[in-house]
Amino acid sequence: MVSGPVVALITGASRGIGRGIAVELARVGHSVAINYASRRDAAEECRNLCQQAAPSGSKASFEIFQGDISRAEDRSRLLAAVCERFEWIDLLVNNAGVAPTVRVDMLSASEESFDRLMTINLKGPYFLTQAVANFWVSNLPKLPAGRSKPKIVIISSVSAYAVSVNRGDYCMSKAALSMMTRLFAFRLAEYGINVYEIRPGIVATDMTAKVKEYYEARLAERFTPISRWGTPEDVGRAVAAIAEDRFPFSTGEVINVDGGFHLQRL
Repeated sequence: MVSGPVVALITGASRGIGRGIAVELARVGHSVAINYASRRDAAEECRNLCQQAAPSGSKASFEIFQGDISRAEDRSRLLAAVCERFEWIDLLVNNAGVAPTVRVDMLSASEESFDRLMTINLKGPYFLTQAVANFWVSNLPKLPAGRSKPKIVIISSVSAYAVSVNRGDYCMSKAALSMMTRLFAFRLAEYGINVYEIRPGIVATDMTAKVKEYYEARLAERFTPISRWGTPEDVGRAVAAIAEDRFPFSTGEVINVDGGFHLQRL
């Protein structure tokens, strides 16, 4: 059975929030399985950044694994490859996700867009988590004494509850991830496997670059109490705290990383 640094599998880790999570985990000495779907060059950039961020003398490893989590065969291949390389997974971070190709009013939105988002943003994470959870349940008796039980992080969005009528399919996929967090948290609690939902707010990534001017204007109006863009590293720090078992008596919990956007005010 595995010994050494925590091993984290991060889906969609080549860019954006996934890359920020990978680098922050590397910074505190954890190993990272960097999953990507199509951009190997970006995944290699992520690995280089992880190597640079790792503490001097760290025994952590950073490996790249291709796989489209929306495809059943890719999920199986990804899990097998990560387990072959690392023997174990301590932390599954369901980060991979997409936005609509074009923002369209929900009265005109297409079934094609809906199916694409639900398959990648929801179906993929759901069944990857199922597969990893079954692997864990079968192998937990072999876990060395003193090693923490595995954990799951699901990256959702403030769009899980904040309405955007020009991307209804995206909002629905993120709202479904919130329920997925609760379901797996309840189901896996008997095995000591905790599950957490992290809800990022407005984060500077490739996904938000297309609407940068819109959000810049909103932030100038103090759209969020902490009036700045979030960064992928902000999300990564929250994941690092979970990886280090800082919340052992919490599961199914929502951690907002949104500059206070979730705060209601009169």
